[in-house]
Amino acid sequence: MLDPKVLRDNPEDIKENLSKRQDPKLMEYVDDYVNVDIEWRDLKKQSETLRKTKNEFSKSIRTMQGDDKQGAIKQMQGTNTDLDNVELHLKQAEEKRKWLLDRIPNLLHNTVPYGVDDTANQTLRTWGELPTFDFEPKDHHELLELLDIAELERARKTSGAGFYFLKNEGAILEYALLRYGMEVIMEKGISLLSTPTMVRKVMLYGTGFLPLGEEDIYKIEGKDLNLIGTSEVALGGMHQDEVFLENELPTRYAGISNCFRTEASATTKDDKGIFRVHEFKKVEMFTFTKPEDSWDEQERMLEIAEEIFKGLEMPYQIVNICTGDIGSVAARKYDIEVWMPGQKRYREVVSCSNCTDYQSRRLNIKYRAKEGSKPIGFVHTLNSTAITTTRPMVAILENYQQKDGTVLIPKVLQKYTGFKEMKPKKK
Repeated sequence: MLDPKVLRDNPEDIKENLSKRQDPKLMEYVDDYVNVDIEWRDLKKQSETLRKTKNEFSKSIRTMQGDDKQGAIKQMQGTNTDLDNVELHLKQAEEKRKWLLDRIPNLLHNTVPYGVDDTANQTLRTWGELPTFDFEPKDHHELLELLDIAELERARKTSGAGFYFLKNEGAILEYALLRYGMEVIMEKGISLLSTPTMVRKVMLYGTGFLPLGEEDIYKIEGKDLNLIGTSEVALGGMHQDEVFLENELPTRYAGISNCFRTEASATTKDDKGIFRVHEFKKVEMFTFTKPEDSWDEQERMLEIAEEIFKGLEMPYQIVNICTGDIGSVAARKYDIEVWMPGQKRYREVVSCSNCTDYQSRRLNIKYRAKEGSKPIGFVHTLNSTAITTTRPMVAILENYQQKDGTVLIPKVLQKYTGFKEMKPKKK
């Protein structure tokens, strides 16, 4: 969430920034917040005054007798009625204030390109040469079948659309990708954590996946538990209500987990193969840092993700996500998009976001100079994909395919797979 004081003191500056997001109702939210905040503060003062009066009556009544006491009791009853009425309206104002605050997105960094949708995303740089073929390259879903490394129709039978079995070399390749990603992460001195895949609702709220985005979350019926769409939720939530020492920052984690997404809000449909699925595995980087260091940290995290994909030797581009395409929590977001020859376009495989203090305010995570001193402020939080399993696998199949359907294994993965190629088993 945004700093309520900044919203209160500089609403026009906030509106100017949020206007770049191309959503007119955000301007209304800011105006409504300013008005309800004034009402809330006024009612809070009234409540405090009436409570003080009530306490004074309670003390003085003890020493009164007769008509004076009865009159004071009657007067205190009137005060109690007024207090109940004020506190009812105060609660309503608090709820409306929170409702609005929860729906006002993060402020955008000045380097975020202006645009209405993903067509305005800005390509910052590219790496690698696009592969050339003396044959028409196949889409990955054709190669999955040809190599006999997945069961899609049978997964549809067991679990529904958007699920899959990986088998044979496909299952080995999946874990090779994870092991490779973890090795790069460990070389950087980042702490690895195997995280819970279920979290309480408050953690989804704290990391910005609620209240907006609820349709994308799988819930456990009858329990305050939800399946995570990314280990970012667990990693961010593990320090809720804590105060870091300044010399502990940055604190860098990488979470390894299964990820679950309903994809209800997906804007594109990829029905074939394993590009867009409901469950996949991922290594996710997450950093807590001082505010003045967070922009450099975002560049550092992006460099690590780039290193991983350079190692896989597949061409990619870095994209700065525009104001109309960026999510509500990030102040700036970079994507890495890998070239997919079968689809003849770049597709997203990494997202790297600086969320500034938007998550830490919700989670109440601060930092201080030394033990016992007053907190300086809220930390900044950042997250970035290191590597997932399904989309890089799609890219490997399409970029490393040969004319006879054989798919070569990137050199950096061969020590984990134990084989250098996957050969067709079906004709």
